[in-house]
Amino acid sequence: MKIDGHTHTELCPHGSHELTELMIERAIKLGFDHYCITEHAPLPRGFEQKYRGDPEGLTTASLTWEQLDEYFKLVNHLKQKYQDQIKISIGFEVDYLPGFEKQIQEFLDQVGPQTDQNILSIHFMPGKDDGLWCVDYTTADFATGFAEWLSVPQQLYRQYFELVLQEVTANLGLYRPQRLGHLNLIQKYQDYFHLPAEFDQQNLQLIEKILKIIKQQRRELDFNTAGLYKPYCNQFYPGIQITKLAEELEIPLIFGSDAHSVAEVGHGWHLRSLFK
Repeated sequence: MKIDGHTHTELCPHGSHELTELMIERAIKLGFDHYCITEHAPLPRGFEQKYRGDPEGLTTASLTWEQLDEYFKLVNHLKQKYQDQIKISIGFEVDYLPGFEKQIQEFLDQVGPQTDQNILSIHFMPGKDDGLWCVDYTTADFATGFAEWLSVPQQLYRQYFELVLQEVTANLGLYRPQRLGHLNLIQKYQDYFHLPAEFDQQNLQLIEKILKIIKQQRRELDFNTAGLYKPYCNQFYPGIQITKLAEELEIPLIFGSDAHSVAEVGHGWHLRSLFK
């Protein structure tokens, strides 16, 4: 089955606002059999008190709570309209946020019965001033929030993967997302900050520990090509090292374009054929 397992909609505040219907029609033209709509879930109430950085990085991160009904109305309409042409799965890309596990589980309990596939991702990480900073908003935010680790990048990576370990072991209830999103998003700005493209042995051991847990949980990884088209990343997520380890463990890698526009649907699909 040809699947695009990670896409967004016209409602995404940091997307192109192009019609989701046109994105689906492009997927059909490209020969996709299965299209997963996984919009950014609303952030937990109270998160703004822990957030640091540019206020726009918060206000443009996700749907608002007030948009949930609009989102379900949109995607259920499209699911029905195109049911004879392509399988459409409905879900969310949910942020893992340390300290907000209870709120995340409550959200998943609320929407779980209405969703087919969900992704759990990290976009925010503890940094300066005992706050949570966006990992992928701007280079300026990244430089401020994680300044203490920029001169020791493997330690920066270590901090991130310790958070990923928390993510995969968190008790999020019956509707825990089955797929982990862009597992090496910490490398989005690797070229800008001259960060190493490869993880050292200590980090690889931690990554292997994480992957073994994912394997035991029978969860999946997001094989996400969006990083290839980011100006300072220039590689797919989760990168060659993690992909090879995941394949050795026979963890499913689900292609996702992470499309926020019509042109991005299916972007980089053929790269997936280079791996098993």
